[in-house]
Amino acid sequence: MSRNPLHGFRVERTQIGFIGHDLQRPECILAEPDGTLWVADARGGVVRIAPDGSQQIITPLTQEKALDASFEARYVEAKGSLPNGLCFAENGDFIIANWGTNALERMTRAGHLRTLYTEIEGRPLGKVNFPLRDSKGRIWFSVTTREEPWTKQVNSKVSDGYIGLIDQKGIRIVAEGFCGTNEIRFDAREEWLYVVESTARRITRLRHRNGELYEREIYGPSELEGHPDGFAFDAFGNLWITLIFLDKLIAITPEGEVLELLDDSNPVANTVYEQHFRAGTLTPEIMAANHGTLCPWMASLTFGGPDLRTVYLGSLRGNRIPYFRSPVPGQPMIHWRR
Repeated sequence: MSRNPLHGFRVERTQIGFIGHDLQRPECILAEPDGTLWVADARGGVVRIAPDGSQQIITPLTQEKALDASFEARYVEAKGSLPNGLCFAENGDFIIANWGTNALERMTRAGHLRTLYTEIEGRPLGKVNFPLRDSKGRIWFSVTTREEPWTKQVNSKVSDGYIGLIDQKGIRIVAEGFCGTNEIRFDAREEWLYVVESTARRITRLRHRNGELYEREIYGPSELEGHPDGFAFDAFGNLWITLIFLDKLIAITPEGEVLELLDDSNPVANTVYEQHFRAGTLTPEIMAANHGTLCPWMASLTFGGPDLRTVYLGSLRGNRIPYFRSPVPGQPMIHWRR
């Protein structure tokens, strides 16, 4: 195998630019080949950022109070509409995992919204986190927990997360027993579905065939340094991962080596956080104090640009999007059909 382009690579602060302004909870970012970005926004929709940097919010209901909401209401109780994960539908609509309404939704680019599902197998969905469309048009999605508020799960560490699937058969659970299920991604051949278990601090994968999952195993270390949140493959096979709260960016190489790419952590606050996380005594105040400055509560990453070498970082508490250049392109995502 050729030399891994990430060996020796580290993101310096001077290499980081920013795009977007006055964003609210820009957790997930979709990048189109022409440079357009679509960003989840806590006002109940998405923000379109054009290649020239101009932006427009698209939402069926502007939540004017979202910006002034308390930390408890916005981040702990997750009140109101809080679009979290996004993916493109085949026609360019957005499939939205709404962290606030506990629903899977579909919104057009004109802002017309309809709720797809709020229940599964006779029960409420729970904290729906991230949707993913595969090459066959099926929609996979993750649910982090059924605990309310969701912060209880970080202390209890209960494994009540699951993965659901929407296909011609309807909606159903296809895998469960995950500890803080977060983003999900397929490898290039869709042979494995990779799953972030945020509270367990690990990446899990399951073999995939024709909409079925089996042969579950841990990928990489059994426990990472912090809570993984978002992730994406590059073209070399490295799995880039954000560590929320700790606010670091790492990568797991195909050989299982962990590389640190960016450190935006607050060591003092993180030491306190770690003590309480281990003891199961975290409070919203301790969680709120633990974050970096470039991309507070770093949550997702997206490869974009015409060569897929521009990395965009999403966050829960930032109001703009940091970006930098990668030495290796990202794995192409599934786009909509024009």
